[in-house]
Amino acid sequence: MVQITNLEPEVFEGINVAADWIQDLKSSNSRKHKEKVIERALIASRLGSSSAQCFLYNCYLAYNPFYVYRVKQIPETEGLENKENPWIEFWGLLEDLRTLQHSGKRATTAIENMSVRFDSDEWNLVARPVLGKDLRSGISTKTLNAVLKNTEWQIPVFECQLAQDSENNARHLSGRKWIEPKLDGVRALAVVTHSSVTMYSRSGKVLHNFENLEKTISDNKEIFSSESKFGNRFVVDGEIVSENFQELMTQLHRKSNTNLKDAMYYIFDIIPLSHFVAGESSIQQFYRHEIVQDIVEKLQSRATNIKGLQGIEVDLSTSEGHNIMHRYAKSSVDDGFEGIVIKDLNAPYTAGRSNAWLKWKPSITVDLKIVSVEEGTGRNAGRMGALICQGQDAGREIKTNVGSGFSDSQRDDIWKNKAEMLGRIVEIKCDSVTHNQSGTYSLRFPRFLRFRGFMPDEKI
Repeated sequence: MVQITNLEPEVFEGINVAADWIQDLKSSNSRKHKEKVIERALIASRLGSSSAQCFLYNCYLAYNPFYVYRVKQIPETEGLENKENPWIEFWGLLEDLRTLQHSGKRATTAIENMSVRFDSDEWNLVARPVLGKDLRSGISTKTLNAVLKNTEWQIPVFECQLAQDSENNARHLSGRKWIEPKLDGVRALAVVTHSSVTMYSRSGKVLHNFENLEKTISDNKEIFSSESKFGNRFVVDGEIVSENFQELMTQLHRKSNTNLKDAMYYIFDIIPLSHFVAGESSIQQFYRHEIVQDIVEKLQSRATNIKGLQGIEVDLSTSEGHNIMHRYAKSSVDDGFEGIVIKDLNAPYTAGRSNAWLKWKPSITVDLKIVSVEEGTGRNAGRMGALICQGQDAGREIKTNVGSGFSDSQRDDIWKNKAEMLGRIVEIKCDSVTHNQSGTYSLRFPRFLRFRGFMPDEKI
């Protein structure tokens, strides 16, 4: 947490932050302009400007992915001026919300009472967006950290370990490995502290509709803590599955009428929270795997919605080990799984894509961004015929037309909302990535599989 204890509390009282900083950020859509504003704030903070310090701390509170305030409705105010603007007390309120000292009606009342103590500009342009975890001024964690890296205001980055495609990493298919089925669900990480359990997507977005899973982990926190010896601050990694993937995706961000009672959380990793925030852990895979197995065994009689993954250990230094892996992979696909994940038992934890985890599927899937929507011909005239998709995968720039894998209703809906489709990420199934004579890449037999998010650039 950013330290502000060296500053006198009263210097933050009554400060007008919005006019000097937020308004300046909003005055231009240029990324360079926004970075310049943040740079000026950093310099001003170093020179003792309490307004700049207040602004940067609010940025930190808004964009730190590990600070969750669990607020759905935040009031706006109108016409309030010459108020006390009690930033110290506002930050105290955020801490109470974050640690669940305030929740439900008590939280709503506390926020309402706080809102009328601020000038309307201060509340609506700064305090309210902080509560909503987005300053709505065209900046992101990446923009902030481009300037604030290695300072006390640097925003922690939420990044989990990801698997590389085994097709391009055959040299790593050697040694002791743990092999388990690859589930067709939503990657979910439970961040556990002494006061709360919060479910996140792999990109760091809070998954609000899994209170039942959060409660199960909270009710059994002692088991997780005692078996792992990680204390009361750790991260559980796993996959949420239900009988219907598309229905699961639809339910993820609904604010009401959610129906996720059949959701099952298959856990496969656990590390200390401090290691996760750092992006690496020296704790080897075999030890983390043993901890998860012990936790799952203890939970069998206590939790019906948390399970572990069955798998096998093989030595891929031998031909027999490879034969076992291929038979297991075929069996997993026959049983309805996407494929298998191959984990190096001696590897540490590393955020981002790592050769420590390799994935194998009978066909390849690639996530690309929609850059254009083409009208169809023949029976598809007047509706979507193909998506033009582009992006990078394993360092290769890929561009491809995807015209199969859609239902008629999907073609109609995409064409009707084609402007909103631009920038959305789709998962495309294909037989292979092909190298064009021009030096670019395309996909062999691409088929639309699913949208990976609901908004441009969102990947869930």
